[in-house]
Amino acid sequence: MTEARARARSRTRTKPTAVKVAPAVSVAAGIGGPALAALASWSSLLLVVQGRVVPGWAVSAGLLVVVLGLRRWVSRAAGGPAGLSGPRAVRVRRGQRLLVAVAVLGTAWGAVDDVISGAEYHVLRPAGPDGCTAVVRETSFLVIGNGEVYAVGRTGLAVGAAGAWTVDDGYRPVEGGTYALVWGPDGGSLRVDGRTTDPVVSGGSADVDCWW
Repeated sequence: MTEARARARSRTRTKPTAVKVAPAVSVAAGIGGPALAALASWSSLLLVVQGRVVPGWAVSAGLLVVVLGLRRWVSRAAGGPAGLSGPRAVRVRRGQRLLVAVAVLGTAWGAVDDVISGAEYHVLRPAGPDGCTAVVRETSFLVIGNGEVYAVGRTGLAVGAAGAWTVDDGYRPVEGGTYALVWGPDGGSLRVDGRTTDPVVSGGSADVDCWW
């Protein structure tokens, strides 16, 4: 009899208990994270970490891993689906699935585009005032070469290109060394040039100004 009671008590003690999770945490894990991943996957975003460029689609992939891990933790801690119930839980789940699908599609699209166009990223030196750095993405497809320059500040993040250009015959000016980067007190100026047989068709100069 004593043995049976001891076993029952042992089972009771080891039984996992659900942790109360605030609704705001559940909604943030279910909607906020996937929304950031979706935004990163479809925007002209890149991140520079210790001199290495992380494209927007790779940032999105990393966010997705974190979001799905957080979602699993919240679900386990709450003892249920994201700690919510009723119509609100249904809306959160639907919104999360939609945002995750959008982020996955954007991530795949960005990765495939980089592979097909042979994208190469260049961190140009020297850096400018307050660590402002010019980062160039060059691609080529068929007989057209394209390039964009991004202004990366102290945060290491750039949202949107500061300038773009198109070059004939798939030529890549930055890779070929036919460019000039000049820094002044308020920012920088990048100028790219083609070759005699591969001229710059459009663009060719851009201001590099880091505001964050």
